[in-house]
Amino acid sequence: MGLPVIIQIENIYYPILAVIGVPANLVTIVILSRGRCGLSKCITRYLVAMAAADLMVMIFEVILYEIKDAYFPNSFLNYTPICSLNIALVFVSIDCSVWLTVAFTFDRFVAICCQKLRTKYCTEKTAAVVIAVVCSLAVLESVPIYFVYEPREIIDNVPWSCNVKSSFYTLPIWVAFLTLETILTPFLPFVLILLLNALTIRHIVVANRVRRGLRQNNNGENQKDPETENRKKSIILLLAISGNFIMLWMVIFVFFICVHFIDIQFFKQDYNDSFTIMEQSGYMLESLSSCTNTFIYAVSQSKFREELKSVIKRPLAFVTNLIK
Repeated sequence: MGLPVIIQIENIYYPILAVIGVPANLVTIVILSRGRCGLSKCITRYLVAMAAADLMVMIFEVILYEIKDAYFPNSFLNYTPICSLNIALVFVSIDCSVWLTVAFTFDRFVAICCQKLRTKYCTEKTAAVVIAVVCSLAVLESVPIYFVYEPREIIDNVPWSCNVKSSFYTLPIWVAFLTLETILTPFLPFVLILLLNALTIRHIVVANRVRRGLRQNNNGENQKDPETENRKKSIILLLAISGNFIMLWMVIFVFFICVHFIDIQFFKQDYNDSFTIMEQSGYMLESLSSCTNTFIYAVSQSKFREELKSVIKRPLAFVTNLIK
């Protein structure tokens, strides 16, 4: 009997995602770290940290979990302690990626809407502290994940693979942990990103109306305003970021709600079950967000595009010289 359709799709999807996602995030880190994109040091720190977190998702979730299970099921990585550690690191990387996006969104909200707080908060030092706190909390939050799993099978007294303990869904302490984990990722980030972007966009729209009215009173005509055009670009960027996050996390978001209110479980092996298909589809889309978040922030900058072209041309020129 052949593999279920969803598994066949995953076996093609995740290698393609890794081939695209790993180089994309590496290139983003290199380009932004050089500081030639015209961005402030504060913004650059956030974007580099987000790209690093997305790279971690590519490594731990896409390569060492999804691709490993599909193509190297008998490797030493399937030894239960290593498997459990890798899954915990998957949660760390996802939490870092999501909450750094929230932190950057809040930084941009402060920069645009809170002029008095802006000079104190939107600094390189504050960004470094926020990034360190977010990553540290992500590690602490994910430590219990290591103890959620038990061996799926024991071969020659060696525990292999990882299976969620049945007590995970019944013991009050694990039920409380699952509820907290679900609230922290993705429920709360959903709410915060939507709220912060709504407030930021509202502030920009109101400011544009006031500025447009003042210019009409002063000039007697409605001329193009470079400041207004820049604010429009900011609105488009914010909508793209929030829309990207919401769209790619929506399926897994709905699945998490179903887990809490319907009698279903994570990681079921029945691939004909609609909820299992929903769960697997949600993980695929959530992984895709680690290829797009930083891309949307950074590639919209013309100087970043120039640096990207430069980075691409160098190896091509080197290969061309070798051929000649």
